[in-house]
Amino acid sequence: MSPFSSLTFGQRLLELPPVFYRHIQSQPLSEPYLVAGNARLCETLGVTSSELSQPAGLALLSGNQFVPGVPALAALYAGHQFGVYVPQLGDGRALSLGDTVDTAGRRWEWQLKGAGLTPFSRMGDGRAVLRSTIREYLCSEAMHGLGIPTTRALAMTGSPDPVYRERPETAAVLTRLAESFIRFGSFEVFYHRGQHDEIRLLADFVIRHHFPHCADEEQPYAALFADIVARTAQLIAHWQAVGFCHGVMNTDNMSILGLTLDYGPFGFMDGFNAAHVCNHSDHAGRYAYNQQPQVGLWNLHCLASAFLPLVDEDTLLALLSGYREQYHQHWLSLMRAKLGLAESTDDDEALIEALLLAMHAHHTDYTLFFRRLADFEIAADNHALRDLFVDRSLFDEWAARYAARLQLEARSVAERKLAMLAVNPKFILRNYLAEQAIQAAQQGDFALIASLHDCLSHPFDEQPQYQAFAGEPPAWAQEISVSCSS
Repeated sequence: MSPFSSLTFGQRLLELPPVFYRHIQSQPLSEPYLVAGNARLCETLGVTSSELSQPAGLALLSGNQFVPGVPALAALYAGHQFGVYVPQLGDGRALSLGDTVDTAGRRWEWQLKGAGLTPFSRMGDGRAVLRSTIREYLCSEAMHGLGIPTTRALAMTGSPDPVYRERPETAAVLTRLAESFIRFGSFEVFYHRGQHDEIRLLADFVIRHHFPHCADEEQPYAALFADIVARTAQLIAHWQAVGFCHGVMNTDNMSILGLTLDYGPFGFMDGFNAAHVCNHSDHAGRYAYNQQPQVGLWNLHCLASAFLPLVDEDTLLALLSGYREQYHQHWLSLMRAKLGLAESTDDDEALIEALLLAMHAHHTDYTLFFRRLADFEIAADNHALRDLFVDRSLFDEWAARYAARLQLEARSVAERKLAMLAVNPKFILRNYLAEQAIQAAQQGDFALIASLHDCLSHPFDEQPQYQAFAGEPPAWAQEISVSCSS
């Protein structure tokens, strides 16, 4: 019987043969407690948020018990990590509890992250620490609030049990949900092993459950690959437009559904730096902000190799050749919207690039600038914007071009402002806010987690009660360093 009275769990992964996964036994944590629960996602799922902290719910969410009659599974996959192929990875600290159907008929797979050892843990302990779990819990909802495809986080549980990283920390388990956690590396592992039948089985599974329209195409597998290319291009365009850096775009962290997956050393930029590297372990800058679009294409080439048993090479190359234009057009559309441009002209991209160059030169705060841009006045000094640039004349030069461009627009100033406020967030999960929440939580105070979670669920709204989350970051924020350690 399910710990949640309204839910019936299944395990769709069992449609695939056992080579795709391993069965997992529970590894209890001592004294589990609820750190945070996502009431909005509970409503979507059709459960009450109070059920999360009830004994049966807490036992499930901490990994102390699994759903009776539903096996918990860890999935097999491989991947290219920092450009080097690793022949076997898999869910080393994550496991699938099964799947349920929400109030709208949508099926979600439930995963526990940090619930203990699996056969794929390699040299790890299968655990996660409170610090990194808070970051993923908050950022999942922040991305969802921004309208960016992402896995979701339902709950976070903690335990006093020690976990050893650079220093001893306490354990935590994240309950995260998605339509699927299948990755590029889920296909790669079977290609590099020469197990082509398994590639076909996995592709059929993905089409059946996630891309059913592809089944009616003349070349279903080519249609599937085309959709993955398009979703990846659109996802990364969203990241670039909002100033988000993933940090570890390995192919095992790339979702076949185009979801933001596996939040590790991520970061939203404060001051704009086109070459920003958010992961201090990425010494070569492979996953820098300005490299993300190209890395997306590189990763798709890796996936294309895995599709060779299903689709001929010329077709795959033709589909890959469309990635840059798909990315570019989606990014350009998003950036036009950020500038309040409803129409399109041939000079828009040059206007956008000139702005980004100016912002890069002065490390202008990315989020603050675009939010304040909604108040731009054609015949005014626009001091609130000028003050974000050291060399104000550089802004003035761009502002003159922007003012001339706005005069080509048909809609009113008020209409433009409303449209810009709807796409330029007031609130993002800045690293210093996450760090403050982490430090408070490590002292047993979870109030800031709840406040940030609530605020980031509506990032475009004014929310005066959360004004303190919307200002420039403090000077000490520049000293925050994030890595793959979690």
